[in-house]
Amino acid sequence: MTLAHPAYAQLRQVTPVAAVLLENNPGMMTLDGTNTWILRAPGREECVVVDPGENDEDHLRRIAEVGPVALTLITHRHHDHTDGIDRFVEMTGSPVRAVDPTLRRRTDAGLPDGELIEEVGLAIRVVRTPGHTKDSTSFVVEGEGSVLTGDTILGRGTTVLDSTDGDLGDYLASLRTLIDLGAGRTVLPGHGSELPDLLPVAQYYLAHREERLAQVRAALDVLGEDSEVRAVVEHVYADVDPKLWGAAEQSVRVQLEYLRR
Repeated sequence: MTLAHPAYAQLRQVTPVAAVLLENNPGMMTLDGTNTWILRAPGREECVVVDPGENDEDHLRRIAEVGPVALTLITHRHHDHTDGIDRFVEMTGSPVRAVDPTLRRRTDAGLPDGELIEEVGLAIRVVRTPGHTKDSTSFVVEGEGSVLTGDTILGRGTTVLDSTDGDLGDYLASLRTLIDLGAGRTVLPGHGSELPDLLPVAQYYLAHREERLAQVRAALDVLGEDSEVRAVVEHVYADVDPKLWGAAEQSVRVQLEYLRR
């Protein structure tokens, strides 16, 4: 029987190159849990891992057993994608490449935009997509054309922008970058199920952000330009469960910073 998402503790093949191990850490911000992606060229033993996840011994052991791991890549700094790095390196000896230098292990190499990483029969193109966080990065698997989007695009719902270093202007530009990659690309997200076509999803994300931005502008017209974040959230998200307002505050704070610039 073919596995379907969510399938915890099982390696699930999604494309000819990409398989996923779903970490059992579900939550409001992680959806069903964190996706650890394993990329392997047909006929090769070694693989590339994207986002080892949290410091969960069982999850890290399962990833390591899929190896040998030639390289580990990081989509962004959030703990649910990176807290297991040190233990994972102990298990596998894998170098870790990331935009954030504090997350790199056994290499000084970052992830410059446009670089083509050629490793164990794979060609992986770096596409910088900041906005969710400053260091957010996507990866295109050349050949099959699938795109690992981290938290820039999710398998369901929409992305919360981190209020510490997220930036709406960057995020809108990143969505346009993903749109420009074109149609027919499978989305391999950091959370949630894979999606069959990047283009309509990225277009929806962009339209949704622009709609929310217009709602925030309208709220400021009613409440006043100096309104606090919470007041704007309660106005714009009046039809949303208040339990979700905490997450909405992060995005609204980023939107207000964008507008007030």
